[in-house]
Amino acid sequence: MCGIAGFASSRLPGEEIPGRIASMLSSIQHRGPDEAGYYLDDGVAMGTVRLAIIDQASGSQPMADPAERYWICFNGELYNHVELRAELSGLGRPFRTKSDTEVVLQAWIQWGPGCFARFNGAFALAIRDTRTGTLVLARDRYGKRPLFYAEQDGALLFASEMKAFTAYPGFRHEFDARELASVYALWAPLPDHTPFRGIRQVPMGGFLTIAGSRRTVALYEELRVDGPAFEGDEKEAVAFVRETLRKSVEVRLRSDVEVGVYLSGGLDSSIVTKLATELSAHQVRTFSVEFEEKSFDESSSQRLVASHLGTLHSSLPVSHRDIADAFVDAVWHAEVPAFRTSFVPMYLLSRHVRDARIKTVLSGEGADEAFLGYSLFRETMLRESWNDLPEDERIRRLGGLHPELAHFGSARKAHLLGLFQQFSTERVPGLFSHELRYQNGKFATRLLKDPGDPLEPIRELVRNTPGYDGLTSVQKAQWIEYKTLLSGYLLATQGERASLAHGVENRCPFLDPAVVRAAASVNLRYDDGYDEKAMLKKAFSDDLPQWTVNRPKQPYRAPGSAVFKDQRPDYLELLLSDTELRKIECVDPVFAGKLVAKIMRTPVEEISTKEDQAFVYLLSTAVLNRQFVLGEERHMAAAARNARIGRMNLRTVVDHRRGGVPVEVAR
Repeated sequence: MCGIAGFASSRLPGEEIPGRIASMLSSIQHRGPDEAGYYLDDGVAMGTVRLAIIDQASGSQPMADPAERYWICFNGELYNHVELRAELSGLGRPFRTKSDTEVVLQAWIQWGPGCFARFNGAFALAIRDTRTGTLVLARDRYGKRPLFYAEQDGALLFASEMKAFTAYPGFRHEFDARELASVYALWAPLPDHTPFRGIRQVPMGGFLTIAGSRRTVALYEELRVDGPAFEGDEKEAVAFVRETLRKSVEVRLRSDVEVGVYLSGGLDSSIVTKLATELSAHQVRTFSVEFEEKSFDESSSQRLVASHLGTLHSSLPVSHRDIADAFVDAVWHAEVPAFRTSFVPMYLLSRHVRDARIKTVLSGEGADEAFLGYSLFRETMLRESWNDLPEDERIRRLGGLHPELAHFGSARKAHLLGLFQQFSTERVPGLFSHELRYQNGKFATRLLKDPGDPLEPIRELVRNTPGYDGLTSVQKAQWIEYKTLLSGYLLATQGERASLAHGVENRCPFLDPAVVRAAASVNLRYDDGYDEKAMLKKAFSDDLPQWTVNRPKQPYRAPGSAVFKDQRPDYLELLLSDTELRKIECVDPVFAGKLVAKIMRTPVEEISTKEDQAFVYLLSTAVLNRQFVLGEERHMAAAARNARIGRMNLRTVVDHRRGGVPVEVAR
């Protein structure tokens, strides 16, 4: 795991380039604290900060092929590097290290862009061809690792985190109101979008080619949630799912350092923990958070599973004060407005894990999307069949739909019946499954002066996706979850950005492409009705406590606006005062001020979910405005970066402007 950064086609004076790339790398040094290095050529700089997981001794980056035609900066892990190395060696490709980075580079030389679809991993990379002058940026198929790019004075900038761009002369972050509106409504940015004007992401499953002034974006693999049905009976399907998951966990345990597990106490992380205990040669270490507010706490379930499986478990207590104190720092790492605070405890947990000397963890992300674990999927099926059901059946199904949400209780039965009747037919083409969620999400867009149509970006995405119209309503719901909440929040703000803030790599066995294909082949094919994650429960029912297998899903959540009402941190009034709100160019200070006033004077139990989410959005946007747009924290950050540059472990600097002779640096 690493962070990468660089630029191409730069007109900067040659003597200025080394300092700029070093400053970009120092701003993301938390991602790779073990060592750093960069490569220079005419108008080109690319570098890496490295978290050494595989081949710690000889896997330094940037890395070149023996002829030094190709140079690579690689962020991530290639889980099938052993198999690909054997295949490439058979084709005559030479290897000098045991690192997966060299496997990626040799695969590129052998197969070109066709190599990406062969990779089973989480990655973002940059590859430079010194002969043709082209630069290629690529990202894994599920968007597990970030890769941003922007233009500045004719130069193409790229980095694992957007904060690195501030080190390039003249670059400024500015919010884009339409992009913010999309984030607010969808709960996350789309795979190639960001909330900042002029900054894009390389799309999940895609690559960007830079050749002179030309920039070309292409997909190497479309997201697939459909597929051929499994050919076999239910018993064979259960065995197939179990074995596919076992193999996925096995390859993700490949590491030269100890691998831990995030254990939430739910089914998904418990399955990962069970398989890890089977496959590990040592006692598995598990980690979790526990909340002082009992409605959010799952510590009893976590301890039950840890005891049952014999793990060495460590739990981090998280209070309202802890969330309030860490919120600003966590937003700095997230770089995107958030609709809830649940990423902050994960930020704190990753620090706890790193303090325990663990660099790599497994987690259960991706299981709900692949195996239909969200109540959203049941909701979609209910709404789709609504007009064919008698009223008593409608009421029965509504009663068990969202047990974790207070506003779905029996007291609001009449309201819910009317709401579901209203949304029983598609109103926005292609988005039937998410229309209720987006209706609530659109409330937050009232914070903006000119939000436009917040759903237009995703409407355009589904319109332009081949095969989307042929999916079932549930499959469309899966597709949207992969493209929005999973890639843009769960794997990013709450996942990768929270863990890499402290140099911890997160690996997701449920996001192995073989597991996703297996789930698509068995979902809803062996059930008379609908049971969330039915095949997972059947596959692991004999291995886990029955309470874990059978209990209703409890989504991981954390306290929201209540944290700030309760704690009143010093920054709250500073960020949300009328004066400060007027500094956020795209925010309507009148509506925002009314929302803040209502939240602060209203009892917690009377604050609606959409109001709570809008408040957290506003607060995180205000933090980002201060940190990125106004740059008021930038001078402090720059001073810290300059201090870190001298401490970076710069292993290798290669300057091709001097004939390609490596300059070894040890600091």
